[in-house]
Amino acid sequence: MTSQKTLAGPGHQPAKPDRSNGPDTPGSSDGLQAGLKNRHLSMIAIGGVIGAGLFVGSGAGIAAAGPAILLSYALVGLMVVFVMRMLGEMAAARPSSGSFSAYADQALGRWAGFSIGWLYWFFWVVVLAVEATAGAKILEGWVPGVPQWAWALIVMVVLTATNLVSVGSYGEFEFWFAGIKVVAIGAFVVVGMLAVFGLLPGSDNPGSGLAHLTDTGGFFPNGPGAILTGVLMVVFSFMGSEIVTLAAGESENPQRAVQKATNSVIWRIAVFYLGSIFVVLTLLPWNDPSILKEGSYVAALNSIGIPHAGQVMDVIVLTAVLSCLNSGLYTASRMAFSLGGRGDAPKAFARTNKRGVPQAAILSSVVFGFVAVFFNYQWPDTVFQFLLNSSGAVALFVWLVICFTQLRMRGIILREQPEKLVVRMWLFPYLTWATIAMISFVLVYMLTDDSGREQVLLSLLVAAVVVGISLIREVRNRKKRTAVETPSNT
Repeated sequence: MTSQKTLAGPGHQPAKPDRSNGPDTPGSSDGLQAGLKNRHLSMIAIGGVIGAGLFVGSGAGIAAAGPAILLSYALVGLMVVFVMRMLGEMAAARPSSGSFSAYADQALGRWAGFSIGWLYWFFWVVVLAVEATAGAKILEGWVPGVPQWAWALIVMVVLTATNLVSVGSYGEFEFWFAGIKVVAIGAFVVVGMLAVFGLLPGSDNPGSGLAHLTDTGGFFPNGPGAILTGVLMVVFSFMGSEIVTLAAGESENPQRAVQKATNSVIWRIAVFYLGSIFVVLTLLPWNDPSILKEGSYVAALNSIGIPHAGQVMDVIVLTAVLSCLNSGLYTASRMAFSLGGRGDAPKAFARTNKRGVPQAAILSSVVFGFVAVFFNYQWPDTVFQFLLNSSGAVALFVWLVICFTQLRMRGIILREQPEKLVVRMWLFPYLTWATIAMISFVLVYMLTDDSGREQVLLSLLVAAVVVGISLIREVRNRKKRTAVETPSNT
């Protein structure tokens, strides 16, 4: 097993964090209220793994890998299942608004918690701009009289107000947003499978069964190597699975919520990702031009004969966009709140109002989100593209940090609170190391891909800057402590 010095650095003692009364100290009161109900958390867990990327970006993956894209989704899904199991182990034992950032702080060192926390916050702030713009485009198509920037502003203001009211209002909005996504995909899978086997009355689809999986160039039309290309194209549509572990800290029974979310992640990925993509690939040949032109789901619905498929999908995509925006704002603000409580962000971020809402953390995240939206309209191909690329690989960095943290946290939990280890990573530590190898391989493979290379290098650059800042802060804090502890000679 890896030693403490290998992962945490010489002299670090992760079992005793420097802060005794911060928001992420087990058993302390952090000011947040347990306003999320079980049904809220259940739907956040189910819907959190379904992003707009599944609806919008799957067509490009199908075009690149053909039917073999199913294996790409399966590989990434397996990776996410393992990562969520590791995160679930830690979150069930120590529920925290900072989730993996707080655990990294305890297990790997202050630098790790600071760095991954700010990188994650940065990722979601950029996502706010992406989703606000995507939603504005759909709304502008429905109401052309209102300019796109105005729709983006309206969407951001409404969801900001929702998050400022109470955590319960966030949960209620997310419950319905996620519910619509879940029902829509579930109906799509059921109706699609009936059409695949010719059992859907009045369907325009010939009911080819599983023939389309192999009748156009075989299952690997672009070669087995295309599976890895597909992995790069689908990996980021899985980001968001970890949100439920942050939200669990504001529920009445965090441990139970984390257990349920962790145990259900397998069927969620199997049904919503693999199931829906399988339906698309069996309804249409993988190289059908409509998949890229109209989008994979719209093309599949049109092949069945569903009227107004494009408009139906626009409603579903808008719901997914608003859900992602809502959760992104919540996630960014809670990470900022946690960083503030640990002394890694302004102290104001860690304060809550009388409704238990971290108002300063929410508003600061929104401000940066608005700035990113402005960059998207003013300099879409330069400044905003840099923001996109420099946050592109953060998801993989987060998953890597979760893996390394869990390697250390298992021992800490067993020493300090063995009774809290109610969720365990399978085949520890072998599967943890295997997951680390899988994620590292994806990062290295991205360097061989033209679009992926820029994302990895720019994300590494931003990560290096953040880690550098954290290490400088550590040195300064150490000098201050030394100066206080050393008696004066005068």
